[in-house]
Amino acid sequence: MTLPKALIFDVDGTLADTERDGHRIAFNRAFAAAGLDWDWDEALYGRLLSVTGGKERMHHYLRDYVYRGGAVPADLAAGIPALHAAKNRYYAELMQEGAVALRPGVERLLREARAAGIRLAIATTTTGENISALLISTLGPESMEWFEVLASADEVPDKKPSPAVYLYAMEMLDLDAADCIAFEDSENGLIAARRAGLRTIVTVNDYTREGEFGDATLVVDHLGEPDLPFTVLGGRVAARVPATMTRVDSALLEWLPADD
Repeated sequence: MTLPKALIFDVDGTLADTERDGHRIAFNRAFAAAGLDWDWDEALYGRLLSVTGGKERMHHYLRDYVYRGGAVPADLAAGIPALHAAKNRYYAELMQEGAVALRPGVERLLREARAAGIRLAIATTTTGENISALLISTLGPESMEWFEVLASADEVPDKKPSPAVYLYAMEMLDLDAADCIAFEDSENGLIAARRAGLRTIVTVNDYTREGEFGDATLVVDHLGEPDLPFTVLGGRVAARVPATMTRVDSALLEWLPADD
C-alpha cells in the first residue's frame, strides 16, 4: 500500500454544499430577475440534481415540470444560455459574500496532501469561473495554484456520468487511474469516476445520502477533522477500515487497497 500520486476532486457537493446554498439560490435570483415565476425549493432542487449541468437542468425542468412533457416554447429554450450566464453571475456574488463554507475536512486534506507531495486536480461539470469563485472565497487566490489541473465544462462538454472529464484530468496529469483517487458526492459522479477506472471516496451530503454507492471504495459522511470523526457508511473496504482511522488523511490514503 502506497500513497496515491494524485487526488482528483469533484466540486459541487464534494468540496462544499454549493448546490443547496449556492447554485439553487443563484438560479432563483436569475429567474426572478428575468421575471419568471419559477422557484426551486430545496426538495425540488434535490430531484433536479439527477440531471447534471445547469443548462441541462433548466431544459429538464421546463420539459418535465412546467410543460409536463409537452413542447417547450422555442423562445424559452433559446433563452436558457443567457439565463444560465446570469445565474453564474449571481453565484459568484454569493461566493464573494461568503455564503458557502468548505465541508469538514476539505481544507485540512488539501493542505496535508500538498505537504505530502500528492498532486491535486479537479474534475467537474461546472464551469471554470464557478470553480475559481469557490476556491478564492474559501481558500484565497493562492489556492488556484494548488491544483495542477482544473478540468471543467469549459474543457470537457460531456457531463457526468460520462467519464470524459476524469479521463481528461488524468491525461493532463500524465497518470494512470491506479495512481489516483477520486472524491465524489453523487451517483452520477461515482459512475463517471468508476468508468474511468478510479478508486473513489464518496462524501455524501443531504441531497445524496440516500444514493446507491455500492461501487465506491469508501463512503463517509464527510472527510473528518481531528475533533470531528467521520462515520463510515459503506463502500468496498468499509468493513476493513481500522477503528483508529477517523478521517481521510495521508494514513488512510496510504492504507487504501490498490485494488478494492
